[in-house]
Amino acid sequence: MPAALLLMDFQVGVVERFGSTEVLHRAREALDAARSGGVPVVFARVGFRDATPEVSVRNKSFSALAGQTGTAEDSPATQVVAELEPLASELIVVKRRVSAFTGSDLEIVLRASDIDHLVLSGIATSGVVLSTVRQAADRDYRLTVLSDACADRDAEVHRVLTEKVFPRQADVVTVAEWVSGLG
Repeated sequence: MPAALLLMDFQVGVVERFGSTEVLHRAREALDAARSGGVPVVFARVGFRDATPEVSVRNKSFSALAGQTGTAEDSPATQVVAELEPLASELIVVKRRVSAFTGSDLEIVLRASDIDHLVLSGIATSGVVLSTVRQAADRDYRLTVLSDACADRDAEVHRVLTEKVFPRQADVVTVAEWVSGLG
């Protein structure tokens, strides 16, 4: 069953606000293991066109971003952090909403590669991870969430999602558990 590791919203602006050294370390462990194990890696990051035409005033999450600097898809703030620097051969998808699927070509590239199992890591657990779990499950992907390679501003929300909500649709494991299963 072909799998891919998705590293979501590990971009400069998000990591500066919500990330932690520990989560970056765990994401790096997962990235190194995927590369060593021949698991394809996909980075998903959010970014908008100049003047943010994709952002509706009705969108409570993103409307506050309209007109702000640092949200353009080519802005340094929307690029993947140096600690997780993508290789030239690794895919980077730019999304226009919270989920890694919405407004990106993620599903097209996954289907073209016959990938049917997604291993998810990202910031924030209540944002990109939750939205992507829901959409991926509805699209019949097999799912694994790396609980210690995800972070949320609210530790209790992270706990509830990883212990009670995600297990209904995904296997929830630590990076060490996932890595041990690769060998």
